[in-house]
Amino acid sequence: MALLTKSQQQYYTGFKTFTGDGTTTKFVISRTQNAITNAGSVKVYVDNDLFARTHVDATGTTIVNYTFQWTSTTDPWQVDFTTAPASGVAIVVDVDTSYGDYQFISLKDIINNFMVAYVGEHKTISKVNRTDVQFHAMRALQEFSFDTFKSTKAQEIEVPASLTMILPQDYVNYVKLTWSDSSGIKHVMYPVSKTSNPSAIKQDSDGNYSFDINDDGVEDTESLIHPNNSDTWNNYKSTSPSENSTSYDDDSYINALGQRYGLDSQYAQTNGSFFIDELKGLIHFSSNISGKTVILDYISDGLGTYPEMIVHKFAEEAIYKHIAYAILSTRANVQEYIIQRYKKEKFASKRTAKLRLSNIKLEEIAQTLRGKSKQIKH
Repeated sequence: MALLTKSQQQYYTGFKTFTGDGTTTKFVISRTQNAITNAGSVKVYVDNDLFARTHVDATGTTIVNYTFQWTSTTDPWQVDFTTAPASGVAIVVDVDTSYGDYQFISLKDIINNFMVAYVGEHKTISKVNRTDVQFHAMRALQEFSFDTFKSTKAQEIEVPASLTMILPQDYVNYVKLTWSDSSGIKHVMYPVSKTSNPSAIKQDSDGNYSFDINDDGVEDTESLIHPNNSDTWNNYKSTSPSENSTSYDDDSYINALGQRYGLDSQYAQTNGSFFIDELKGLIHFSSNISGKTVILDYISDGLGTYPEMIVHKFAEEAIYKHIAYAILSTRANVQEYIIQRYKKEKFASKRTAKLRLSNIKLEEIAQTLRGKSKQIKH
């Protein structure tokens, strides 16, 4: 089981903020030597931009922008800039932002604990290769990431004129797409199912298929696909469809009482629309989203990087049961009643994990229902 590995000082040191005055080059972070455990991971931001430790000048010489190290009690942990930051700039030194990590346990610890508690003499699993446990642990993490763990991954971009967004590297599926207004309030966008970006076939003036893709007189016998966007996508992004009008509160709709019966509710909104081109790995937006700040909340499989391979402690037991069932069900000469027992325990523990991770709070439910004119006593 994971225990606290950092002192309170190490945990709360976290990050420090300063303001440049045009002359100061040294900014003290901590006067305790063991407060910083990994100086190499420290990041420095100047006016919200990551400030590189070094840069290469026009002559090819590497210039040191700042150093960060412990030297003595009189000269403690500090950022020492080569050139003093300008007056008024915001300086943020990110020492360790692993706040809240106590609620998680690493997949490595999961595997170690399983080998100790479930494998050995007089136990259900007498012997198993560690690589087998690792495989099933990673598969369990993937499955739990899809429908049990909370989705915590998100990306924000400003939609360019191309009206497209590249899918994240570890993208599996999306939770929702929104754009944020000047107040930071999110507006949910909805997918459209009646358009797409198909591959365009190159044709000549008579409508015949043409292998002269670049119109240079040289035929490409391997492909008929035109390199440009399809007409379907070009028309979609160049048109402001009726469902994306700026307002439905004008007189033309108010006076048309009863005439909007049967309207498809997915289009009865003004927040814009999108569709995902899985083949090309792009999200396409309607024309009224151009220039807006868009947030993509998405699901990954939890195996993107080693720091991401963590399990919430509410689901720790469910992961153990999942691994045990996976190992026993793929072995020969294991009694069926044992397999069925662990199968039931697997599903029961996963249900428990879902309930715990649902994060239902009585006060929040009561507050929501108060807005529904319900009398709540608790």
